Amino acid sequence: MRTQNSATRSTPIAVATPRAANRLPAASPAALRARSARSGTALACLGVVAFSLTFPATAWGLESFGPWSFVAVRSVLAAAIAGAFLLAARAPLPARRHWPGLAVVAGGVVVGYPLLTTLALTTATTSHAAVVVGLLPLTTAALSALRTGVRPSRRFWAAAVAGAAVVLGFTLAQSGGSLSAGDGYLFAALLACAAGYTEGGRLARDLPGWQVIGWALVASLPLNLAGAAVGLAYEPVHLGVHGVAGLLWAAAGSTFLGLYVWYRGMAEIGAPRASQLQLAQPLLTLLWSVALLGEELSPAAPAAACAVLVCIAVTQRAQSG
Repeated sequence: MRTQNSATRSTPIAVATPRAANRLPAASPAALRARSARSGTALACLGVVAFSLTFPATAWGLESFGPWSFVAVRSVLAAAIAGAFLLAARAPLPARRHWPGLAVVAGGVVVGYPLLTTLALTTATTSHAAVVVGLLPLTTAALSALRTGVRPSRRFWAAAVAGAAVVLGFTLAQSGGSLSAGDGYLFAALLACAAGYTEGGRLARDLPGWQVIGWALVASLPLNLAGAAVGLAYEPVHLGVHGVAGLLWAAAGSTFLGLYVWYRGMAEIGAPRASQLQLAQPLLTLLWSVALLGEELSPAAPAAACAVLVCIAVTQRAQSG
């Protein structure tokens, strides 16, 4: 037997190498920031669409409920949805330092804004109430700058003021240019909502967006349960398809889902930039008012929509300074 025949033949052992990792280099910080900006903008836009349906849904809800019972029941239902999600996810309780901010969110967007705008809608049309939404981006940006110390650039502020002026002028013209008895409620709602948005956007940097609104809803549940009991006892209830649909959308769509995606998007792109996307909300609300409530739309709507889109584009490109 030859030596070469009796020797054990060696076979090479293939060692897997991370070829896929070599082919796909890690994304650069700039690419990651751009991706986060795109996802944040998309989420904030979804929130704006959800919010744009709030006033028409409220108008439907008022066909079946009184204003106090509608707001309280809507918040109770939203708290039940949020609580179920928190339990399913076994979300830990927020830290003690988070609760003051959650109280501001609860007072601003869970109780204050819904109640004040619902009271306003008992005497004003949805198009007139859209004045609040037109002024909200500018107010949110201002409060956010004061709260966080961030100072947007002059170009940002110029575009924000211009967009707010376009929306305000359009909505006032749409409602005949007159002030309604509910304007006091609307201006108070504006401040309450801006404060809640600002604080919620700050908290969403430490907590997931859905937990921010979820814990705010749960924290306000005792107050809303008491409000629902009193409201349902003293206000008449006439259940109908519109009323139930409006209540369900206001609870699940506007209060929970809309605020979830809104706070998450705001955490990624910042409150000032996210707030400017709401410049389109009054125009969307007017379109929903035509489709769902039968209100007439002004011929100036296309021109106003184009002007608002230009302002949004400018604010999104402006750098914070």
